[in-house]
Amino acid sequence: MEYLEGVKKAKTLEIGELLLQAEGTEVKVNGAVHTIRDMGNVAFVILRKRDGLVQCVFEEGVTAFDLKELKEASAVEVLGTIRKEERAAHGIEIRLKEIKVLSEPDEPLPLPISKWKLNTSLEAKLNMRPISLRNVRERAKFKIQEGLVRGFRDFLYEQGFTEIHTPKLGAKSAEGGANLFKLEYFHRPAILQQSPQLYKQMMVGVFDRVFETGPVFRAEKHNTKRHLNEYTSLDFEMGYIDGFEDIMAMETGFLQYTMKLLAKDYQKELDMLGITLPDVSKIPAVRFDKAKEMVAEKYNRTIRNPYDLEPEEEHLIGELFKEDYGADFVFITHYPSKKRPFYAMDDPQDARFTLSFDLLFRGLEITTGGQRIHSYQQLLDKIEAKKMTTEGLEQYLDTFRHGMPPHGGLGIGLERLTMQLISEDNVRETTLFPRDLSRLEP
Repeated sequence: MEYLEGVKKAKTLEIGELLLQAEGTEVKVNGAVHTIRDMGNVAFVILRKRDGLVQCVFEEGVTAFDLKELKEASAVEVLGTIRKEERAAHGIEIRLKEIKVLSEPDEPLPLPISKWKLNTSLEAKLNMRPISLRNVRERAKFKIQEGLVRGFRDFLYEQGFTEIHTPKLGAKSAEGGANLFKLEYFHRPAILQQSPQLYKQMMVGVFDRVFETGPVFRAEKHNTKRHLNEYTSLDFEMGYIDGFEDIMAMETGFLQYTMKLLAKDYQKELDMLGITLPDVSKIPAVRFDKAKEMVAEKYNRTIRNPYDLEPEEEHLIGELFKEDYGADFVFITHYPSKKRPFYAMDDPQDARFTLSFDLLFRGLEITTGGQRIHSYQQLLDKIEAKKMTTEGLEQYLDTFRHGMPPHGGLGIGLERLTMQLISEDNVRETTLFPRDLSRLEP
């Protein structure tokens, strides 16, 4: 009988551990053969590991292996000695003594993943996603995305939030409308949730402050560079607020925390992608109607839709606030009631508007949030005013029948936030496996 007593110490070293070794130390390392540069009697074998590349030096008569037997994309374990080399990644290389092949590919790679920039079409990258992501720059995008999620979680834990996990199958949508994926659920109609909104609000009555990271589904027939039919939403909801400004302040705190985290733990990826982090020390906030007027005046543009922001208007707002205020982010507040869901609280000063907001990042909406209605009767009145029914909302409404504090929250589109941060122009570039009008694979 054997007993397992925890994580086994690996016999092989990772890059951080290699950097601590003295020159001449014998080390064992595993990884994938990223590329082979054969120079004759000497060859450079570059290994790809989870946290970067390691340069290994193959020498005829020193390395006990036939270089002709080594293939790119093979998984190997190597034995060698550490040598300082400023020109190599991390300032070190491994002088190889032995190479052990753990597995090897059956076919050559379909994409030149060892190139610094993967100069191929987006379609090719997405069609062969598990391969294209082996390129170190493509992979770096998702390390940055990891940092954004880490920042969201860690910051909210610090602020007393509880992480929750809500169902993605439901009988009723939080948003209403027709943009729903419908399915049969044991001979009953069901939908894929557009948002965890209703559950978040219900859980405020339990934990006061809750958050979730998870998929949401929108059956919108958009085929643009900014829309997906499944994306990851970073959501939080908090109770006992004084106003929707508390929500905006919490998001500002999240961004400040996260930019510091990225600078501390993800500088390698930031440098690799040439990213300069935005200044989030303070974020301006402007009313919806005022923002439209500012854009119309500065860019001599007619206001065509008084109830929503067109993509071009969002872009121009981003330009205006960057040029005039040096701001990459701007909160747009007091959206019209016509464009907000039933649970959005109306402005008591003017019921045509809501106590809600969007956050624009470099001219693109990445967040929607605001204060919610916490009065049971007001919810019923709003549902009636929007000509909705309470069918499917009974349990949600019961929560308010039994008392709820003033509360509000938001949802952040993770892929859009990543896209804007790393200056990509298509949200599919920052989505592991995109789902849109035409793509259900891989």
